[in-house]
Amino acid sequence: MIQLGYFTLATPDLDKARAFYGALFGWTFDEAGSHQTYAHVADSAPAFGITKGERKDFSHLYFRVDDVDALCARIAELGGKAAVPSDSPSGRSVTCEDDQGVSFSLWTPAEGY
Repeated sequence: MIQLGYFTLATPDLDKARAFYGALFGWTFDEAGSHQTYAHVADSAPAFGITKGERKDFSHLYFRVDDVDALCARIAELGGKAAVPSDSPSGRSVTCEDDQGVSFSLWTPAEGY
């Protein structure tokens, strides 16, 4: 079963977004998991964060999967596109597009996530 594993909200101003959503929802942020262009929401399930970006009209969905690389190959077979997967402290992920250009990501969490 594939389930939503991770998502991000894009915003032009990360500090303003942290203040707004922190005040609105009581969110706190995991500073160890955050950096200049990303704020990880502490104790979230599924895991999520706020990312600095120019677009501000969508949330970005990460589907939690067992094997990012295998699914990248499958996406290509189905007419979609996948970027080169990358590793971070939270796990392995890749941004993809379906066969109509809709963006989503795949994520395999690191141990402990």
